[in-house]
Amino acid sequence: MGASVSAELVARMVAFRRDLHRHPELSGEEERTAGQVVAALAELGVESRRVGTGVVADLPGPGPVIALRADTDALPIEEETGLPFASTHHGVMHACGHDGHASMLLGATALLLENPAPTAIRLIWQPAEETGLGAQQLIDAGVLDGVAAIFGGHLDRRYPAGTLAISEGAVNASTDEFFITVRGKGGHGARPHTAKDALVAGALMVTALQTVVSREVDPGEPAVVTVGSFQAGVRPNVIAGTARLSGTARAQDHHVRAHLLEAIERQVRGIAATQGVEVDVDIQRCSPPLRNPAEGVAVSWQAAEAVGADPVPFDVVNMGGEDFARYLLEVPGCYIRIGASPGPDSHPAHSGLFDFDEAAMPIGAKWFAEVGRLAGAAFTRS
Repeated sequence: MGASVSAELVARMVAFRRDLHRHPELSGEEERTAGQVVAALAELGVESRRVGTGVVADLPGPGPVIALRADTDALPIEEETGLPFASTHHGVMHACGHDGHASMLLGATALLLENPAPTAIRLIWQPAEETGLGAQQLIDAGVLDGVAAIFGGHLDRRYPAGTLAISEGAVNASTDEFFITVRGKGGHGARPHTAKDALVAGALMVTALQTVVSREVDPGEPAVVTVGSFQAGVRPNVIAGTARLSGTARAQDHHVRAHLLEAIERQVRGIAATQGVEVDVDIQRCSPPLRNPAEGVAVSWQAAEAVGADPVPFDVVNMGGEDFARYLLEVPGCYIRIGASPGPDSHPAHSGLFDFDEAAMPIGAKWFAEVGRLAGAAFTRS
């Protein structure tokens, strides 16, 4: 069985989580958060290093390096929970559980010090997950150098504490964004023949983009194209000379992702040509699909059973993104969901009312520590 979590360690994790919750920091601004992680590790006798607003620490061992990752950033959301440890920063909140993730990894560190893994462990507190930029920044800084496998997890209100959702294959979708600028020729609403209506061209683009998924993607493949903003025009009797659209494209398969992005640009440029307007298409590739390989799933499931958790397959088609996917493009591993439902009145992530059951944290800490121990024997690096 995995190591038990003492009442003292649980109290330390809860206090650490609540401190971070009171003082949330947005992506790329996690200076205080990183400082608190460094200080907490120092109290455990663990040296660490800052990588931007991230923190990395190594526990030495004889086997291959196994990385364990938590994220640390908050969201630009006004907190409405009324909790005694609610955010003190106006318009910023830990509304996705990253304060809990950071605390679980700290707890896992303590457990690994009590019962060391038969391998080297790299502990990663990653910033800027919400923007999809943090993982790549750390990869570029070398945090995966020598790493044989990496593991991470996310608190999930859809499952009760004690349940760990673990599945092979797609777990999160890609999160690409597109920005479209249409340039026509403005004019008087009474004389449309003298103008090139950017608003009409933009409206046709919105309509056409709805057919990319419905008519170009296999119905068995999850995919989304959403136009989230459309600005054009200033007055009822003025034909718009410019229009601006933006949206997101999401897929759980790499090939579907590539097709979506190609089709968006093709549809938009085709409509621009038929309407006689000019168009700029800026497609920004963010996080790729997150797909768990079989070997990482097997070790994660074994670790869940070893710590007395209830492992279940992940049963939700999740089109949300997660930049942990970038690590899995480089090395094998696994990303799981950690049950943390606070009860029937739970609120979704990215809500100002979001909270989670703190009883999930010691379970997550035990899983992190155990998967680190077990992965050393399961993964080798040539």
